[in-house]
Amino acid sequence: MKKTLAILLLLCGTAQADPFAKGNAQVGQKLFEQTKCNRCHIGKVGGDGNAIFTRPDRIVHNPKQLIDRMHACSGAIGKTLTDQEDQDLGAYLNQKFYKFQ
Repeated sequence: MKKTLAILLLLCGTAQADPFAKGNAQVGQKLFEQTKCNRCHIGKVGGDGNAIFTRPDRIVHNPKQLIDRMHACSGAIGKTLTDQEDQDLGAYLNQKFYKFQ
């Protein structure tokens, strides 16, 4: 019994799911570009704006924080993201910058 439980715990600990499995990164990239997300990022960090995702003091460290940040940012431009847009944009940002599993 103990051996079975140990195996189950090991398997659960090694299983990793894509947090944005229902998203389409290509659609998310288009949304990112259409809403001009980097326009605001450039104002905050300069350059091409992508440094906002990789700076040492970034505030996003997990998929939930990424969704929360996307909502805050989209609200700043007057856009309300749908659940599918959350998944698409999250998939794009995760694939390109964050690499959450």
